[in-house]
Amino acid sequence: MLLNIHSMCKKHRFRFPNDFAIIALLFTSFISTPLFAQGLDSESFENGVVVSADRLASEVGLEILKKGGNAVDAAVGVQFALAVTLPRAGNIGGGGFMVYHDKDGNVYTLDFRETAPASSSRDMYLDRNQEVIEGESILGHKAAGVPGTVDGMVRALERFGRLPLETVLEPAIRLAREGYELSFSQAESMNYAAEDFAKFQGSSDIYLHPVGRPWKRGDLFKQEDLARTLERIAKFGRDGFYAGETAALIVEEMKRGNGIMTAKDLAEYRSSWREAIHTEFMGYDFWMMGPPSSGGIAFAQMLQMLDQLNPEALAQSDPQSAKMAHIYAEIMTRAFADRAYHLGDPDFYPVPIEQLMDPAYNASRIANFNPRRHLPSTEFEHGDFTPVQESTETTHFSIIDSEGNAVAINTTLNGSFGNRVTVSGAGFLLNNEMDDFSIKPGTPNMYGLVGAEANAIQPGKRMLSSMTPIVVAKDGKPMLVNGGAGGPTIITAVFQSTINALMFGMNAQEAIAAPRVHHQWKPDVLIVEKYGHSPDTRALLEFYGHTLVQRGALARVHMIVVDENGLLHGAPDTRGDGYTAGY
Repeated sequence: MLLNIHSMCKKHRFRFPNDFAIIALLFTSFISTPLFAQGLDSESFENGVVVSADRLASEVGLEILKKGGNAVDAAVGVQFALAVTLPRAGNIGGGGFMVYHDKDGNVYTLDFRETAPASSSRDMYLDRNQEVIEGESILGHKAAGVPGTVDGMVRALERFGRLPLETVLEPAIRLAREGYELSFSQAESMNYAAEDFAKFQGSSDIYLHPVGRPWKRGDLFKQEDLARTLERIAKFGRDGFYAGETAALIVEEMKRGNGIMTAKDLAEYRSSWREAIHTEFMGYDFWMMGPPSSGGIAFAQMLQMLDQLNPEALAQSDPQSAKMAHIYAEIMTRAFADRAYHLGDPDFYPVPIEQLMDPAYNASRIANFNPRRHLPSTEFEHGDFTPVQESTETTHFSIIDSEGNAVAINTTLNGSFGNRVTVSGAGFLLNNEMDDFSIKPGTPNMYGLVGAEANAIQPGKRMLSSMTPIVVAKDGKPMLVNGGAGGPTIITAVFQSTINALMFGMNAQEAIAAPRVHHQWKPDVLIVEKYGHSPDTRALLEFYGHTLVQRGALARVHMIVVDENGLLHGAPDTRGDGYTAGY
């Protein structure tokens, strides 16, 4: 192996300060289990833990837990804090999902996904020739769905929280008014989107540096308009957003940019309590979000297909081998084929949940698995059965409190900074979730996902999502909380990191750091993380028939694992700026 490294250095004329640097960099390309995934450990706590994408937000959650709040109180505080400290994804202008597993074994799932405005229509992003109008579902006012985050957080707190709304919102208001120092990644993300921000006055006022230079790490970032909006929510609850001054500002912004969201759309928005998706695997109970989240059903299908391939024996395999990457790819393609055709908002389309969740059906889907050949997407479609007639920028956080209540919440604006439109005078960005609909059957969205009639645009309908918040329990007690960010790669990243922990026995940090693969049926490519798998592993996958595409990182997940002694192990993803706070 060292001879190979030496020859590569000569071939590419690498120049490093010393030979050790060469070996440290290149060694990760030649071993089956990457160097960065070995020997890592997660932080452990006895009483409570919060893992989110941002240090300040995680510390807000910890502050609320220490004040006597439970996991839901902390979750609401974290969500509003992320709206301040992670504007590209944390939000009050978007929506999401919550999975809540209480200490007594009860499970509740809340859908606060955005909805299509009442004046939306099936072909609203098509021209007279029925061709997609480029960018209209992504950038600008018309791309926004009706936000659901505020309604969802208020309803969750009213049902399960202990602390008043003004108490859990106080840290977020303080951060918005007093400001905080930007991290390098926060500054760079704002600079990256500057050209789009300049197109909208509200965004220019906040996200372009006041003296005209790029943002830098350490710059103080204040958001006075957002602070006032949060104060109205703290005082009036959902009416502080969906009515009164904030709603009026949203409607004014829509008129300014020829958007279609109205005061009536805002007033009529309601989040929805849904039945959880549940399946079992290797003695664990998996609790997940149902449609319009596609994550829960796709995750359950992949588990059931993996269960057909003898997981007890597979647990003895190298988790980063070509064998396991191939297995993951084959079960992913089948689940994503079903996702594309069958999944949508169950309030508008008869989603065949029972059939998709039937172990016999998923056994039939994987029955033609070949351990040494990839089945091309051109050779299979979605599963066929008759439904019963009666339907990339995201953030996730995981919380467990001292009583054993567990919360997994995924929220999103869809693309980074959503539609790039900030509501003037209100200080928050709007989403571009309308792109998550099938704006034209068979036409990929911004993440390359295709869809069908199940996810067509209809007024009031919720668009399909890849968000995958999960809680895994054993004997009625939460053992793992997980979820992630990254468009469709959320589903596969949460799946692999969870399997790493439960099937391969990795600790939380190792399970997250281990390299990932992603396949979504179409396009028919297997995405692998650069430097994640050894050259011989990649070569073997190509021999099996996979077309490999390398990417720098696949998603970002934030996990909590409870060990046999009851200690809480929190692990943020090393691919981002995540942070664990606990006590």
